[in-house]
Amino acid sequence: MKYTTRKKALVLLADGTIFYGKSIGIEGTVTGEICFNTGMTGYQEVFTDPSYFGQLMVTTNAHIGNYGVNAEEVESEGIKISGLICRNFSFTHSRVDSDSNLKDWFEKHNLVAISDVDTRALVSYIRDNGAMNAIISTDTENVEALKAQLSEVADMKGLELASKVSTKEPYYVGEENATYKIAALDIGIKKNILRNLAKRDAYIKVFPYNSKFEELSAWNPDGYFISNGPGDPEPLKDAQNLAKEIIAKDLPLFGICLGHQVIALANGISTYKMHNGHRGINHPVKNLLTGKGEITSQNHGFAINREETEQHPDVEITHVHLNDHTVAGIKMKSKNVFSVQYHPEASPGPHDSEYLFDQFIENIKKAK
Repeated sequence: MKYTTRKKALVLLADGTIFYGKSIGIEGTVTGEICFNTGMTGYQEVFTDPSYFGQLMVTTNAHIGNYGVNAEEVESEGIKISGLICRNFSFTHSRVDSDSNLKDWFEKHNLVAISDVDTRALVSYIRDNGAMNAIISTDTENVEALKAQLSEVADMKGLELASKVSTKEPYYVGEENATYKIAALDIGIKKNILRNLAKRDAYIKVFPYNSKFEELSAWNPDGYFISNGPGDPEPLKDAQNLAKEIIAKDLPLFGICLGHQVIALANGISTYKMHNGHRGINHPVKNLLTGKGEITSQNHGFAINREETEQHPDVEITHVHLNDHTVAGIKMKSKNVFSVQYHPEASPGPHDSEYLFDQFIENIKKAK
């Protein structure tokens, strides 16, 4: 496709601000909460991460698409972002083990994407003014109609999205004769989390987002896991009740990202929507138990209340984010429960945080 033939496109923010760019060739209009990811690589994993469901992704790396796509490098079935905004979109790719180019992949999933946007200015604006709803469109002649459409989009605060990405039926991952059995609640689970558990001699049964404790416990698992996922954790009452029952019975429990927030809520610790979330693969976290630093992958727009966590008699802060001192990990003092806000399975360090999966298995061993 020649640069000169590409159609004009725009990004319209909820406050009326407009950024212009060019369509990559897929016409349409899509809405969502706008966010940005600071990772230099891994765009395919980002686009398929269920935690990004309902969001318009701005990539801060200047070049997107240059290494194409590979069918093995996905975190779920299909693309989960609502749309893409980037600076330079590469219609050609140069990687030996790529299956196709990014545009063909987007066309397959009918994903609207625009490039030639001043993403540095856009990201600076979002950082200053906070995450907000936005619309991207190739229909640049009808801005007032786009504003009207955008005004109808629900705010991310209070929005339950786990049901949109969770499995409809239970399924299994790993070897059936593995040493450990883990029941995983899918509120937006990533495939690499399941791979990390399976390679530690675990057989996993993945349950839908609204499953009850009786359903999970009937399988007689050795441990329980609550996954990452999109949206506000507060509306997830079923998941919170599940966590409360697991905690009450002092069974091994591990939570990641949204699962971490659910465990906090189950302990009476509130959550809040951040001015801007953490999204990238270079976020510094300090483990307060060991004193060691970790380079982590993060993707969340909500966090747990630090003051309430510090005042909770049975919850200890184990990890903190070094950029803004938000809570990045907790454990319960009297129960076999811990969680982290970041993604140890993504391993940008590359192996800084993998010990958390080992820790979960150790907790299961002790409980058996």
